[in-house]
Amino acid sequence: MKEHVMTARRKLLERMEDESVAILYAGHAPHRTTDQSYPFTPQRNFYYLTNLNEPNMILMLLKGKNDSKTYLFVEENTDLIIKWEGARMEKEEASKLSGIPVEDMRFTKDFDTVFNQVMNYARSVMGVPPKTLYLDLYHVKPTEKPLALSQAAFILDNYKELTVKAVNEHTSYLRMFKSKAEVNQIKKALAHTKIGLETLMERISARTNEYQLQADFMHAITLEGSEGFAFDMIAASGKNATVLHYTENRGKLTKKNLILFDLGALHENYASDISRTYPLSGTFTKRQKELYQIVLDVNKATIEEIKPGVTWKHLNDFAKSMLIDKTKAIGLIKEDDEIGELYYHSIGHFMGLDVHDVGHYHIPLEEGMVLTIEPGLYVKDEGIGIRIEDNILVTKDGYVNLSKDIIKEVQDIETYMKK
Repeated sequence: MKEHVMTARRKLLERMEDESVAILYAGHAPHRTTDQSYPFTPQRNFYYLTNLNEPNMILMLLKGKNDSKTYLFVEENTDLIIKWEGARMEKEEASKLSGIPVEDMRFTKDFDTVFNQVMNYARSVMGVPPKTLYLDLYHVKPTEKPLALSQAAFILDNYKELTVKAVNEHTSYLRMFKSKAEVNQIKKALAHTKIGLETLMERISARTNEYQLQADFMHAITLEGSEGFAFDMIAASGKNATVLHYTENRGKLTKKNLILFDLGALHENYASDISRTYPLSGTFTKRQKELYQIVLDVNKATIEEIKPGVTWKHLNDFAKSMLIDKTKAIGLIKEDDEIGELYYHSIGHFMGLDVHDVGHYHIPLEEGMVLTIEPGLYVKDEGIGIRIEDNILVTKDGYVNLSKDIIKEVQDIETYMKK
């Protein structure tokens, strides 16, 4: 991954304006309650550019007219930190992982002083102070300001001459195209997920509640070395599966029902995202099989449409049209617009460091993109929800289904569950 992040930094610098500086923060574990914090996870743009999974680090990228400079700020180890929390990553290890030379590293306590030197005409390390400041300005909610604005308050309050721009314009574009190293991380996340889903098929007959299966999946993937869930797992049986983002996972299991799993595992911060639907009895009923086969046919046919130049609109329209034709053929709907009652989401999304990864959906697919294909049918009156999702890499001539080894054919599922 070191070569990947070095290339990512170079590409970002190429896209930045001359006489600019980008500041990216690793972040810290957010407060949970009293003296507890949530588990730390690095800000993804910081991780994308550094391969470092440590809190409170800061990356600074400087671009002049003719040259550039990179600084990494790390926490200094103190006796208190070592005794209470464990030693922080030393500069030498950070350099080995990130490819940033040790001589270009400073301690975070010195960040303000170093930045002042950057902005000082008499001492600027680039000769001329930058005019533009790039920050991670991802907006989570309209009323919640980006975290970077709080973290960079010192800069924003004291250096009014800087024009602030969103680095996201560039990182969102660059992160669409996965390197071989990134694809390998996603494959490892999928390998964990495969084992987790096989465990679920093996344990279903012995379980009585959705939360037990959630625990089974977490246990299986963490035993394999995963950091855990890539997102809040969905284990939705019966009518619960008709709620798109059902994550309560407290429902009782009834043998006559299907159960829809939408889940993923992490591997070094890269995610998988898979949906599979299984019969709790181990065997699909005739009606369940009929509806399941429709979703499976749409899943497979839509995947076949993937190649460079294809648009997201085409994939969405193709899948929706096919669902309309097939549900009409079995009398489930009569008019085209009725499909909105049975299928109410898009066909997929980008994935990578974030499950719903950043990217530009208005441009055609290109080689190196990784996306999901996930058609579904949700028949509330019958208590049936079905979704089948795969993770696809766009190649020069077409695609590779990265999740092809996770079974989804009716016969394969039933055979495995009978073991």
